[in-house]
Amino acid sequence: MTEKIKLTIWNEFRHEKTNAAVQKVYPEGIHATLAEAFANDSQVATLTATLDEPEHGLSDSVLKDTDVLIWWGHCAHAEVSDEIVEKVRQRVLAGMGLIVLHSGHYSKIFKALMGSNCSLRWREAAEKERLWNVAPGHPITQGIGEYFELPNEEMYGERFDIPEPEKLIFISWFEGGEVFRSGATWTRGNGKVFYFRPGHETYPSYHNKDVQKVIRNAVHWAKPLVNTPTNVAPNTEPLETLSEKSSEFGAAGIKGQ
Repeated sequence: MTEKIKLTIWNEFRHEKTNAAVQKVYPEGIHATLAEAFANDSQVATLTATLDEPEHGLSDSVLKDTDVLIWWGHCAHAEVSDEIVEKVRQRVLAGMGLIVLHSGHYSKIFKALMGSNCSLRWREAAEKERLWNVAPGHPITQGIGEYFELPNEEMYGERFDIPEPEKLIFISWFEGGEVFRSGATWTRGNGKVFYFRPGHETYPSYHNKDVQKVIRNAVHWAKPLVNTPTNVAPNTEPLETLSEKSSEFGAAGIKGQ
């Protein structure tokens, strides 16, 4: 029997507590709606975590037991502990998959992994978004057609300040005329990273079957192939017997140093 993918869904969970419009769309929180999308996926075991929990719900034990982490944040990026961000970064480098959604482009963890400002143009005007599938053979787009549409979304527009993606998955067109690289992948250390644009909190994008399908596909794609810490550089013994000359010169390469 194949071991289940251990998925942790992280959400700020602030707007849902204070904004009636968001409460109407996501009464139990965005994280709960995302978790429901995996209810019938027998290959995934789902856990949720939120900002105001101790350690933001991302304790050492939770992170150690997470294969893939989904991240949604918006109004409280600055409140995320730098210590937790570094722990998440190290887990990604070791092999944990990371899926960053919508306004998570400005999260500390995404900017730390991208090494850029991750800035963009934006406009909230309930515009139609058409997401073009430009990588139909990629695991993330399986079951997705040539494109799909969301009737109302926040506009994100270029230039999106990100490093060149390893694979561009989706390009969005908006009713106002802008375009945006709305799905892209990178490798960081041993971990896979996927950014996916839809998901403004006042619109029901995470109830959309195509959006859910993309996120489910991404979780399966991002599962670790290896899980090895990369923040250690051990001094190791040779596999073969070294010559006397090698022993004399030592690690520095110059005798006496």
